[in-house]
Formats: sequence, structure tokens, C-alpha cells
Amino acid sequence: QVQLVESGGGLAQPGGSLRLSCAASGRTFSSYAMDWFRQAPGKEREFVATISWSGGSTYYADSVKGRFTISRDNAKNTAYLQMNSLKPEDTAVYYCHVGVYWGQGTQVTVSS
Repeated sequence: QVQLVESGGGLAQPGGSLRLSCAASGRTFSSYAMDWFRQAPGKEREFVATISWSGGSTYYADSVKGRFTISRDNAKNTAYLQMNSLKPEDTAVYYCHVGVYWGQGTQVTVSS
């Protein structure tokens, strides 16, 4: 059974940092791109960042460019999202996505 499990969410102050992890199990995703999406209350789910299977190519939404960094460790079947300079508008549930699979999400709240 394929599972994507996000972790690392929580409460951060504006300007703070969090690091999200997405651990995949049930199969190897080393040949797939891995993505992060987020959904804020009352809004549609939106794209945040993606990383190619090799990790050599990344792409970010304009809203997070320069503040967030996506990475992956294929040996661990895990993707990461380093979030710096957090803003209140980054508050959302963050989801990992690979192929047709979605994680259950992890809540990120940015508030003073």
C-alpha cells in the first residue's frame, strides 16, 4: 500500500522557519517528480513547488520563490520543503504529491 506521510508542520512566528518532510512508502518514487501543494481555509489547493526525479530541476510558485526550498533524498524516498521567512499568508495545510498519490497533509500556521 502506497503512503505519503507529511510531517514537520506546526506554529511559527512571522519571519520564522519550518522544515516539512514527506516520507513515501509502499513503492519507490525515485523516477517521479515530487510536489508540494497547500490549501488555506476557504481557498483552493494551490501549487507550491516541484522537484524532478533527480533533484536537478526545481520550480516554485511566485509566492514562495526565494523563501522556500524543495529537496529530496531518493535513498530515503523522502522529499523536503524548507520554509524560511514565513508570512501569515503561508498558513495552510501542506500536501505532498507524487504521481497519483497525495499525503494527508500537515498544518502550518504562521502567527505572532
